[in-house]
Amino acid sequence: MRVLTIAEAAAFAASARQAGRRVVFTNGVFDLLHPGHVRYLAAARALGDALVVGVNSDRSVRANKGDMRPMMPEQERAEILAALACVDAVAIFDAETPADIIRQIQPDILVKGADWAEDAIVGRDSVESRGGRVVRMAIEEGWSTSAIIEKIRVSRASKSS
Repeated sequence: MRVLTIAEAAAFAASARQAGRRVVFTNGVFDLLHPGHVRYLAAARALGDALVVGVNSDRSVRANKGDMRPMMPEQERAEILAALACVDAVAIFDAETPADIIRQIQPDILVKGADWAEDAIVGRDSVESRGGRVVRMAIEEGWSTSAIIEKIRVSRASKSS
């Protein structure tokens, strides 16, 4: 599937649910895609029948992570995610939190990293109020976009000195 608007992703999710499929949703920046991301997404997809991924817009990434991020533009991050076999649909959202896109997608299962406290997971209320569930997924140790960026910076700094 290709990168969709939020409305198109919501229609895709509604159609999947109507066909009896369980819709899983997760979201994130997904800057500099690495094996930790891929394993997380594959595990999320295994919880249901269709995986919709919300990708933070460039503006929302800067608001959440500072002016140095993202490293890759939103359309490229979304395109790479959409190419993964475990991902059924991708939509870019422009808010600081995914609350609105979650309300529109209405997933049966909301997946977040286990580094998020249960009471801090945005969208939990709207998913659980519909009878859905929230799953806190283990994060792959040793993989972090911030750590990769720092490693590149240190490497470049040592080569230029």
